[in-house]
Amino acid sequence: MSLFRVALSGDFKKSDGSAAYPSFDLSPLQNDPNIELEFVTPKDGRMTAESLADFDALILLGAQFDANSIPGNGRLSLVARFGVGYDNVDVAACTAAGIGVVITPDGVRRPVAVAILTFILALAGKLYDKDRLTREGKAGFDKRPAYMGMGLVGRTLGSVGIGNIGAELFRVCAPLNMKCIAHDPWADPAVAKKLGVELVSLERVFAESDFLSINSPLTDQTKHLVNAERLALMKSTAYLINTSRGPLVDQLALVEALNNGVIAGAGLDVFDPEPSPPDDPIFSAKNVIVTPHALCWTDQCFAGIGASDVEQVLSVKAGETPPYLVDKSVVDDATFKDRLRAYKDA
Repeated sequence: MSLFRVALSGDFKKSDGSAAYPSFDLSPLQNDPNIELEFVTPKDGRMTAESLADFDALILLGAQFDANSIPGNGRLSLVARFGVGYDNVDVAACTAAGIGVVITPDGVRRPVAVAILTFILALAGKLYDKDRLTREGKAGFDKRPAYMGMGLVGRTLGSVGIGNIGAELFRVCAPLNMKCIAHDPWADPAVAKKLGVELVSLERVFAESDFLSINSPLTDQTKHLVNAERLALMKSTAYLINTSRGPLVDQLALVEALNNGVIAGAGLDVFDPEPSPPDDPIFSAKNVIVTPHALCWTDQCFAGIGASDVEQVLSVKAGETPPYLVDKSVVDDATFKDRLRAYKDA
């Protein structure tokens, strides 16, 4: 077999040709004499079938990969997403073509949990308001009593989702001595028990949480999971945090809830649409802290994500099944199995 060829979507490079994310260590691939790397530029934000025809694997950042991106020659075997979200990949089309799609839960687990904790601490301490007061000089200092923060001991931390990130959130927050609840129809009760998390209904997690973190994948069923009706269930002193995907929240309903005092505030790292225009009502809503879908972005986060993608590319090259397939049914696909067998024989 010829060299194992790996494409990286062109958005991994800056316009001047330098690495967009230097902490993404490509050396395990670069130092393998049997691997050839090449950056492939998307066209109008989408990877094209023609540009990927001679590659075995693709490491994909933000570009779209849909059914029309799949080369017709049958060589491409793996699409490795740089992160855990895969809404820019047509997974069903990939599975039908015998292409595995993988994500990197190991790389984002701790960084995203820490990002959520950052929001919790900032909201509880009214960090945004106190920063503003400080800049006002004496007049601001005189207003301090009106901006008392919320202590966390005994408060209720809720999560919609107790999977990879939701579970890590509860581990990270354990020293805060908060009461922990979660809603997740697919939760493992043994995991929840070990973490000291009570599994509750969707209504209860909204109604009882002082800090409610949304840690659910975006699907047709979960779009606008956070809507006006559910926001109305929350305490007027409660905070909503979303670091998952913007469309999980009805953003206009959230604006109304914030401005009318239905909830106390929100921390948002994701939006609908994304990026939202500067005049989006969410940016002028009361008591909201916003970050540009990048709060978890650290050198360690991107190093971990990259290492996981590299590891899974190498596993396919060795003819092995990568560990973090989005659709595990692809392992039974004859085309996918034949490709792995060919790599292993090579």
